[in-house]
Amino acid sequence: MTICQCIIAKAQQDSTFHETHLPLKINHAEPVYIDMIRDLGARKGEKELNLGWQMNQKTNYMEQGGFVEYEFSPLNRLGLEVEIPFNYYYTDLSKNSEPLPNEKIEGVKLAAQYTFLVSPKYQASMAFGTIYELELHSYKTFSRNKQALIGNDLNPFLIVAKRFGQNFHTLIYTGPVFHREFQSTEHYVEYQINLSAHYILPHTKNFIGIEINQEIIQDKPKTIIRPQIKLKLAQGIALGLATGIPTQPKNSGLSFIARLIYEPKTK
Repeated sequence: MTICQCIIAKAQQDSTFHETHLPLKINHAEPVYIDMIRDLGARKGEKELNLGWQMNQKTNYMEQGGFVEYEFSPLNRLGLEVEIPFNYYYTDLSKNSEPLPNEKIEGVKLAAQYTFLVSPKYQASMAFGTIYELELHSYKTFSRNKQALIGNDLNPFLIVAKRFGQNFHTLIYTGPVFHREFQSTEHYVEYQINLSAHYILPHTKNFIGIEINQEIIQDKPKTIIRPQIKLKLAQGIALGLATGIPTQPKNSGLSFIARLIYEPKTK
């Protein structure tokens, strides 16, 4: 009996030591549409797999697509991500004589994010990072032009998140996107401002919230409001759902995104 008690006490001491020596981390709600590369204050060994599907109503056709994301943290506070997005299109040919965009894998995204501030006093975290994307030609344009790459995008960004109490969370995710096409002189800069607010239901990981995603190109803003929810389905598995409502629905209509999130337990 004494030996068992010693073993239990030793295990409790090891667990307490492990918990007290983990790097500081504040749990912030992560938006469904513009998600972070990893949690703010990520700890070494964390990883996450996301599978997504989205639908966008355009003026003359419907765009659908998906993405696969893999996130991991090789070091404390550092998050890395690889993402492969793809799109396909369809329309009612009797109502639309315009050619559809080509179905394709959009490209390959590589991203890094570092949390440089974690403040328990102010319940706030700050991070900077960058996303680099290589844009790919479709099979049709590749077979015609014999070139695989269209261009690239570079998106440095800053994240500021603050938690009010235990349940109310706010976040700002902002930065420029530099677009470059390899076979032309067309280069332009887009600026993104993404704001979000979420309420996490007490004693759960479920939340309801809203994102406001704004793109500014040549001084012309485009804003989409995204009400959203996130539901825990099982241990380490969650589902995020969001609807996109454009404030200027001239060239696009409603959109929808579903994100299945799998986060295995860190050893």
